[in-house]
Amino acid sequence: MTQDRQTEIAAERDDRDSFMRLLGGRASAIDASLPPIAFGLGWYFGGESIDIGSGVAVGVSALIAAWRLYRGARPVAVLISLLAVVVGALIASYTGDAADFFLPRLASNGLSALAWMISIAIRWPLLGVVVGAALGQARRWRRDPVLLRAYSRASWVWVGQYVVRLVVFIPLWLLGLTGALTIAQVVLTWPLVAVCVAASWWVMRRSLPREHPGLRHPQS
Repeated sequence: MTQDRQTEIAAERDDRDSFMRLLGGRASAIDASLPPIAFGLGWYFGGESIDIGSGVAVGVSALIAAWRLYRGARPVAVLISLLAVVVGALIASYTGDAADFFLPRLASNGLSALAWMISIAIRWPLLGVVVGAALGQARRWRRDPVLLRAYSRASWVWVGQYVVRLVVFIPLWLLGLTGALTIAQVVLTWPLVAVCVAASWWVMRRSLPREHPGLRHPQS
């Protein structure tokens, strides 16, 4: 193997590892799935009591928030996650339908899908915004038409992630299947995020020509 090829492979591996690390979000995905699981378990073992399920979910969410703040997480992000659980609990308590606990998550997935599609349409794909900011590139990645196109294509994978959740969640919510929603939340959080990260990286690499130096080196 030539020295140039070894350098190319090492650079690609470095790009891939950076991409996975920036977008994997395993801890945050797991954190997001714990309150719904707590709600579903509390609701089921509490005799299908919304109040018990809500109390357990809010309690678990508060513990996660305290732990994340202790570990130095951004307060705004932590409080938004906690607020989403509280709002879901209040909605379910008001309507008397346990499945309504998941309404804020339906809304957030719908809004996220819309935001990612708009970002692609206006040529500011959110995948590029996130990765570019994390790599300290400011707007340089947008001045590289090849990299911009790659980020745009890969961003559609993230749109697909939110759409998949909506396709599964909405019928279950309409049918009032709280237990099934809890299970779906588990399956479609970290496992789906992991698939999405891997798939978007594959699209990125397929979209960049071999001679391109990679996402760490935008070409203007």
